[in-house]
Amino acid sequence: MIRFRFELTPVEDVRPWGSEPPALHWFALTDGWYCIDVDGHELLRYSRQEPGDDEQNPYVDYYVVRLWEDVIEVLPEALEPVPADLLDFVSRDVGRASRENSPEAEEAGSWHADHALPMGHLSEAPYIRWWRVTGDDHDSVTVTWQYRPGAEIEFAAPMTGRVTMPTASFLAAVHEFDRSLLAEMELRVTALETTGAPVGVELDLEHLRHEQRERATWLRRALERECATDWPAVRAGARELLTTRTEPA
Repeated sequence: MIRFRFELTPVEDVRPWGSEPPALHWFALTDGWYCIDVDGHELLRYSRQEPGDDEQNPYVDYYVVRLWEDVIEVLPEALEPVPADLLDFVSRDVGRASRENSPEAEEAGSWHADHALPMGHLSEAPYIRWWRVTGDDHDSVTVTWQYRPGAEIEFAAPMTGRVTMPTASFLAAVHEFDRSLLAEMELRVTALETTGAPVGVELDLEHLRHEQRERATWLRRALERECATDWPAVRAGARELLTTRTEPA
């Protein structure tokens, strides 16, 4: 139902950062492309390539670790079950609270936004959100996406979409993404420990190994973190925001 797919750029083609001398580090070594597949839709695949360039990669070309970090960042909020009386609110595009709104509305707006995948580093990226619903006989995560109408950059997936899947499937995809990226990076770190840095490039091998070990703990720590949601404030703020968004002008 969902898959975080990626491919890393060959190490010899990764561009070092800075100058005098240029440097490589863990983040830079995750250079590559990535895509989120949801129920057969590739959310980060561009709809067209440049004329005459059949070899152009159709997917988002960026550091794969950025997607990995963003998924892990929102994971606790994505996995916190949403109460039934807030399902209408969490499923709507309500936007941010304004200065005229109450502190409760600001709290509700922040809670709503915390279910979105941060993608401000990409041009015209889709607005991707997810939330969890549990009950006596079900446990599911809903993923929604929306592209901005009239954007200069077009993506291949439908402009809007909504897919619900078992929470176990969602978590399995996150674990697989984490495992795959860390496994790929383990190979890179081990190889660089053997060969050393490329000629003319600065690379702190001790710190590279330290970061590899430290990042291997990120997913576990995210799954252990509990959200401190102020449910009374969110409920009060949600009522306020829904009212102000639905009142006629």
